[in-house]
Amino acid sequence: MNEQARAYFRIALVALIIIGAFWVLAPFLAALLFAAILCLSTWPLFAWLKGKLKGRSTLAALIATLLLALTVLVPMAYLAATIADSVAQLIGILRPWFESPDHAPPDWLAGLPLIGEHLDTYWRKLAGNRAELTNLGKQLFEPTRNLLTAAARLIGQGLLELTFVVFIAFFFYRDGHKLGNHLAYLAEKIGGDLGTRMLGLAKSTIMGVMIGIVGTAAAQSLVALIGFLIAGVPAALLLAAATFFLSMVPIGPPLIWGGAAWWLYSQGETGWAIFMAIYGVALISSVDNLVKPILISYSASLPILLIALGVFGGVLAFGFVGIFLGPVILALALTLVAGWSSLPPDTPDSA
Repeated sequence: MNEQARAYFRIALVALIIIGAFWVLAPFLAALLFAAILCLSTWPLFAWLKGKLKGRSTLAALIATLLLALTVLVPMAYLAATIADSVAQLIGILRPWFESPDHAPPDWLAGLPLIGEHLDTYWRKLAGNRAELTNLGKQLFEPTRNLLTAAARLIGQGLLELTFVVFIAFFFYRDGHKLGNHLAYLAEKIGGDLGTRMLGLAKSTIMGVMIGIVGTAAAQSLVALIGFLIAGVPAALLLAAATFFLSMVPIGPPLIWGGAAWWLYSQGETGWAIFMAIYGVALISSVDNLVKPILISYSASLPILLIALGVFGGVLAFGFVGIFLGPVILALALTLVAGWSSLPPDTPDSA
C-alpha cells in the first residue's frame, strides 16, 4: 500500500470514528447542550463556591449540582405529580356534569356585557338538544385529551431529561475549565480570529438569552403572585414559584392561573374566577411577549427581530433547548456573513 492510499485510509477511518461518535451521542445531544448552557450561565456561582472551598473543584461541582437539582428537579417533580392529580380531578368534575340532565347556564352568564345574552341563549339551546350537546362534547373531548396528553408527556420527558442534564452538569462543572481551554484552542485553530469571535459571541448570546428567560420568569411569577393574592387563591407563593418554573414552557403559566380560576369557580367564587381568567390572559401571559424580547435584546448583540425568530424558530426546530440554540445559531450566522463580506458585525447603516 503506497503512502497516498494510506492517507486516504486514515482519513476514512477518522471520518468513520467521528460519525460513530456522533451516532452514539445523538440521543443525548439536547441534554449535553442544555447542561453546557446551564453550567455556562451559572459559572460565576461555581467559581465563587470553588474559591470558598480553596480550589476543590470536585466538592464545589457537587454542591453546585445539588443546588441545580433543588432548583430544577424538585419543582418539576412536584408539578408533574400535581398535574396528574389535577387531570384526574378534572375528569371527576366534568363527568357528573355531562351525565346530569340539568345543563342550565349559570345566572351570571346573561349579565355579561355585550355577549351575555347571546351566550345564554346558545347555552340553553345547546342544553335542550341532547344530541347536539353530545356532539359538541365529542368535538371538544379529543382536542382536550390530546392537549392534556401532550402536556403530561412534555413534563414527563422534561423531568427525565432534566435529571440527565443535572447529572452531566456535575462533570461540566468539575472539568469546565479544561473543556473551555480546549474549545477556545479548537475555535482559534479552525477559524482563527473569526472562530474566536464566534465563540465569544456564542457565550454572550447564551448569557443574553438566559437573562431574558430568567427575567421573564421572575416578572411573570411576580405578576401572578399579585393576582393570586388579590383573588384569594391559597398557596399563592407556591403557585407563583410554579409559574416561575413553567414560564420556560409556552403552555406553562396558563396551566397555573387557569387551574386557579377553575378552583375559584368550583368554590362558587364565579366573579373571582372570571377576574383570574382575564388577569391571566391580559397580564400574566402577556409578560412573556413584552419582557422577554426586550431583556434578550439588551443583553445580546442581536436585533430584536432575529432574537424573536431565533427563539420561536429554535423551539420549532429543536424543542425546549431550541430557546437557547436558536438565537446562538442566528448570531453565529450573522458573524459568518459579516466576516465573508469583510464588514464588521456592528457596522451602522450608511443611511
